[in-house]
Amino acid sequence: MRFKSYGWNVIGPIDGHDASQIQDAITLAKQQTSKPNLIICKTMIGWGSPNMAGTHDVHGAPLGEKEAAATREQLHWPYAPFEIPADIQSAWSAIEAGQSAQSEWDRQFSSYASSFPELAAEFTRVMHEELPSNWAQTKSSLLDFAKSISAPTASRKSSQQALDILVAGIPELLGGSADTAGKTSKAWHTHQDEDINYLSYGVREFGMSAIMNGIALHRGLIPYGGTFAVFSDYARNGMRMSALMKQRVIYVLTHDSIGLGEDGPTHQPIEHASSLRLIPGLHLWRPCDGFETAVAWIESIERKDGPAALFLSRQNLPQYSGERVQAHDILRGGYILSDCAASPEAVFIATGSEVSLAMQAQEKLHALGRHVRVVSMPCTALFDEQDAQWKEKVLPKGIKRIAIEAGHPDFWRKYVGLEGEVVGINRFGESAPAPAVYELLGLTVDRLVASV
Repeated sequence: MRFKSYGWNVIGPIDGHDASQIQDAITLAKQQTSKPNLIICKTMIGWGSPNMAGTHDVHGAPLGEKEAAATREQLHWPYAPFEIPADIQSAWSAIEAGQSAQSEWDRQFSSYASSFPELAAEFTRVMHEELPSNWAQTKSSLLDFAKSISAPTASRKSSQQALDILVAGIPELLGGSADTAGKTSKAWHTHQDEDINYLSYGVREFGMSAIMNGIALHRGLIPYGGTFAVFSDYARNGMRMSALMKQRVIYVLTHDSIGLGEDGPTHQPIEHASSLRLIPGLHLWRPCDGFETAVAWIESIERKDGPAALFLSRQNLPQYSGERVQAHDILRGGYILSDCAASPEAVFIATGSEVSLAMQAQEKLHALGRHVRVVSMPCTALFDEQDAQWKEKVLPKGIKRIAIEAGHPDFWRKYVGLEGEVVGINRFGESAPAPAVYELLGLTVDRLVASV
């Protein structure tokens, strides 16, 4: 009844052990083209086993030699293990049918290409996951724009500005959000705009991630979808599958820290960035400003063998990287954002909104004659891939390291070592304006100064 109330075409229940009923149901479902289909099959676990059918004994364990023999007898199955009878193999094999269908598709596409060569070439391009011929120009325009912004800007807003440029140059970008479009700064359309590549997923974070996986597997489109960072808990299984299947899916996760303020601890991510970084193959970006945000988008689009998660701020962030470094430095995942005149006695490692705290602390320490380096590390996965020479250049051995992030501290201990320090949060947040929460939880310039 639930799926009928959703407007689905519901078929069944049918006997899930009867091949003819299953085939009839599939045929019936194919006739319905205006709504999704659900076929309900009634089955019994261990069906055919005379002594174990309908019990948990057949779940995750072999029948055993005696029960297997009894099952064969009950099913009238005289064949040896792994032997497939010729009639079943003939009915099961789809090689000839597949070859015929492929040949017909090739014939139709060849005819289509003759009539519409430009559209056919575009289809071939996107299905081969090739970016448009003007990609270099689009990328350059995006980086130039990001460099031109000097006013403090929330990275979620910087992401929106990047998208405005990207969607104009990459028609296969397909966006969406889990009912948070306005707050994640992706409401760059109206629901009446039929020509906009955008899906409203509703309050369905896992549904969004699963649908985007399907879109990516089909090829031809580059899906991205947004929600609050804390709601990545609901999407996590789909995000893990994106990484496991090595699919280009882009997750836009906003309100990335206690900086979101008054919504309080239920909406303030603490462990989320660290836990998502642990998913193999997922590139989590936490940019400190608009230029890093632009680079994060570029890397996420150019990379074809895995997903990305963009952790973006609600609060405004100063602009640092655009006037100091090149995009290729940021693409290394971690780089020297601000160095000191002499050899550093300490290194601050920061991400996102905490980079500004590190920069302010560096300025105070320099006024005291202390030499401190600031390293921005927006993507730890990329930094981990760098060679030993780059890592030593950025984080020299024998120098104290202090990592700062408005999240759980444990992830950063591998970077700071036993003699280093992590300024983070190992408790839930509070409901208060962002500056007050930062002060309460000890993420302050004075604390960083005292740590050196």
